[in-house]
Amino acid sequence: MKFGTGQPVRRREDVRLATGRGSFLDDTPRHGDLTAVFVRSPAAHAILGNVEVSEALRLNGVVAILTGDDLEAAGVNDIGAVTIRNRDGTTSARPQRPLLATRRLRVVGEPIALVLAESLASARDASECIDVAYEELPAVTAITEATSDNAPQLHEEAPRNIAYSWAIGDEEAVDAMLASLPNRVELSLVNNRICGCPLEPRGVIARWDTDKNVLHIRVSTQNAWRVNREVATRLGLRPEQVRVRVGDVGGGFGTKAPTYPEYTAIAFAARHVGRSVRWIADRSEAFLSDSMGRDHVTHAAAGFDDSFRLQALRVESDVAMGAYLSPHGTFIPSQLVARVLPGAYDFKHLFFVARGVYTNTIPVDAYRGAGRPEGIYVIERIMDAAARQFGIDPLRLRERNYVPAERFPYVNASGEQMDSGDYRRVAERARREADVNGFPARRSESRRLGRLRGLGIAYYVEVILGDTDERAQLLLARDGMWELLVGTQSIGQGHETAYLQILADSIGLDPDRVRVVQGDTGRIPMGGGTGGSRSVTAQGTAILAAAEQLVDALHDEAEEALEAAREDIEFAGGEFRIAGSDRVVGINELADQAIRRGTRERLHVGVHTDLPARSYPNGCHICEAEVDPETGQVSIVRYLAVDDFGRLINPLLAEGQVHGGVAQGIGQAVLEHAVFDGEGQLLTGSFMDYPIPRASDLPPIRFVHEPVPSPANPLGIKGCGEAGTIGALPATVNAVLDALWEAGVRHVDMPLTPERVWRWLREAKRQA
Repeated sequence: MKFGTGQPVRRREDVRLATGRGSFLDDTPRHGDLTAVFVRSPAAHAILGNVEVSEALRLNGVVAILTGDDLEAAGVNDIGAVTIRNRDGTTSARPQRPLLATRRLRVVGEPIALVLAESLASARDASECIDVAYEELPAVTAITEATSDNAPQLHEEAPRNIAYSWAIGDEEAVDAMLASLPNRVELSLVNNRICGCPLEPRGVIARWDTDKNVLHIRVSTQNAWRVNREVATRLGLRPEQVRVRVGDVGGGFGTKAPTYPEYTAIAFAARHVGRSVRWIADRSEAFLSDSMGRDHVTHAAAGFDDSFRLQALRVESDVAMGAYLSPHGTFIPSQLVARVLPGAYDFKHLFFVARGVYTNTIPVDAYRGAGRPEGIYVIERIMDAAARQFGIDPLRLRERNYVPAERFPYVNASGEQMDSGDYRRVAERARREADVNGFPARRSESRRLGRLRGLGIAYYVEVILGDTDERAQLLLARDGMWELLVGTQSIGQGHETAYLQILADSIGLDPDRVRVVQGDTGRIPMGGGTGGSRSVTAQGTAILAAAEQLVDALHDEAEEALEAAREDIEFAGGEFRIAGSDRVVGINELADQAIRRGTRERLHVGVHTDLPARSYPNGCHICEAEVDPETGQVSIVRYLAVDDFGRLINPLLAEGQVHGGVAQGIGQAVLEHAVFDGEGQLLTGSFMDYPIPRASDLPPIRFVHEPVPSPANPLGIKGCGEAGTIGALPATVNAVLDALWEAGVRHVDMPLTPERVWRWLREAKRQA
């Protein structure tokens, strides 16, 4: 099989990873590393008193114990956060988020002290000997309660626990439009809080090089350069004094996108004691320290004209921030939701207000989709509710409102210029592939077996996020290998394979002669990391440009090798040829020649590119679900994803991304829910209480590609990393509600657990 773009080749990295030759964080050899253990808050809200460490310091193997007072004395005890402009023009407050707590505790699991010891056992023993004095205060964990007048106040800078209030659109004009329209639909929704749960927990290893005044960091992250900037800033170092390296990463899903207090705290500790320090979270600690996702309470109102065309949409969301602002906590539920909130639909009147609310819970940040699942969930639940209210087939109502293909590039109601799409074509393909016409017969068969069956539809639009610029370098190493240096970070998606396919297809570079180098701020001067489905789009564009520059550099070598003028030499398929002759020299031969001559550095190229515009993947997902009315058990029995990802670099990788995304979407819709009690204790802090989807919870997932190439980048691609999750949330919930509708259930919220579904069915039966 040809190894080039468009080919479904298997991932080259899988052999290494599946045979135990990966290099994950905890595979890093120990060279006298100290082990770090964090002492964490047992209370969700409390006044912090004395932290007594003297007894713990006397234990064998304990080297040092740091507290918030130590970090404050050094001037490094603040993680920082991004502010946002409020709707009234003011800047949102940014309360301090300490690396180690001082004076106040605001969430269970907040770091209080850091123990450094010669072994994990010694560090844990010492952590249990530290006496933390605290006076508990009332806690608030529910968004709906946090803004009341008598709710506990988390931060003085944020009255009534309101972190920010952000809005887009003309509120008065939208309200007037809604009042004038003949058809109005309203809906209140909960987007439940969830945990990221990557296979490999977070961790960091730091070492201070006293001779060179350089801090070396190994970390499991999606963005080495963000960690570099954050740690350097907090410790008063220049970025070049902090070298961050990332090996293989066992999943991220957005959970490893932010910087965390632990990273800077461990870096400070390494410099403080002059030793290498290692912290690797276990699963229980990850539940208490990793950022979570979603947690929105939303009310939406939509207005339609006499022809059932959507004209106006008003959305108000209260969003839990957790106890502190996380690095992306302000703009994910506001600006990122707004970008896709209009969905695939052609209307102009939108008002959206997002209000961030502090609660005594773990901070919320990016989770797969980061704003796009939340926005599309609202508009697609609204469209289904409207179809029921108007008595119209939900696919046909959507079709009536899609942006026409001839209108692209199209500016949507939130001001986003969308590059391309043919929504009607994609939706019609989905109708055929899902055999929607055959659904009544399948529903009748389910009824015969005593089960309720529903069909759910969702049309999603995604926007590729993250930095639009990226850098790629191609270097010829001494061993004859080409090195491709990239600014993205693979967290399991198969980047190495996709990038080599671009090189093989564009200039015929032999993939067996290429090493992909990523996640090293010492070798790679800049990078945007991985997130928001940006990697192959942004990085692929840079790789393509670097490949073209390499061909130009190789032309000089080819002139010498072929003893011909440049204008007489043609390049194709990895070979330089004198036009009209059989005299040929290949890239690898030229590389070997340059190494022998000592001129290999003439073949080193680097390109920094910036995408002219963003691309907008989209697709129609159709789900069928069965419900057992006696137990409330939901089973997803059929799932189809028809997606427009533009041109595909590797269809196999794209399908894998869709499968994973759909699994996580179904997981949130049916199973997952992070729950805190009234005192702020996490009740779902292990896989005994927090279920994630297993193979038995999922149906075969069909993926069909219906592309419209993107004009926003030279490869014509659109990205596929978040799509499955974005489409799966509303498609799954719409399917289950459709199943329950004939039993009298008129509203559902995620998660659709058996207990909740059973109660909805019993309540509907009681009211019948």
